[in-house]
Amino acid sequence: MSAEERATPSESAVRQQMREHPGPRAASAPAAGREPAEAPDPERAPDESGDDDGFVAAPAGPDDDEARPGDVETDPAEPGAGGEGDDEAAEVAASDPLADAERQRDEYLVLAQRTQADFDNFRRRAARDVAAAGPRAKAGLVRELLPALDNLERALAAAGEADQGLAGGVRMVHAELIGALERSGVAAYEPDGERFDPNVHEALSTRPADGAEPGMVVDVLEKGYRLDDTVLRPARVVVSA
Repeated sequence: MSAEERATPSESAVRQQMREHPGPRAASAPAAGREPAEAPDPERAPDESGDDDGFVAAPAGPDDDEARPGDVETDPAEPGAGGEGDDEAAEVAASDPLADAERQRDEYLVLAQRTQADFDNFRRRAARDVAAAGPRAKAGLVRELLPALDNLERALAAAGEADQGLAGGVRMVHAELIGALERSGVAAYEPDGERFDPNVHEALSTRPADGAEPGMVVDVLEKGYRLDDTVLRPARVVVSA
């Protein structure tokens, strides 16, 4: 119990004291020449002596300047108020969304250009392969037929008078095969008397030849064949020494 509560008598104690010691009745009117006693001020603070005549000081109102518990103000600029959250927020605010979007746009543009260039190169290679596939397949087929054509010609050269009936049938097959090859662009060539060219000739042997300069084709052992401008098989020849 505080000193103020001990100095202030309770209401029950005051009533008990009045019943035990009743005082003289108050006069109906104040005596002449006397002013009525001043009513006590309920808000008057007790004096320093502790004799407050039973009155208690009124509590301070909301307009008092004294600080109260819980009324401490926080300075937003004080260190530690925001912590790491404020640093992250500052970093996010410092980043420029427009700059990030432009950077991503440039990256995607470069990637799209590279992809388009790769696709164009692939398309050109595919077109070249398709264009070369036909002649390449045709050349392979003709190369497989050339040995059979050579054997037909050898059979015709070896046929005698007694084999003219058989030779006639072989000539017909040979002629039909040559016609089919020519319609496909295949042409035979015999370089007899020409200067030796390693691009279209294959020298199997050399020999001295009267009246022929060195390096001239003096005999053709197997004809050469071309498909358009492509050499299917070089002519196999004998060259003068």
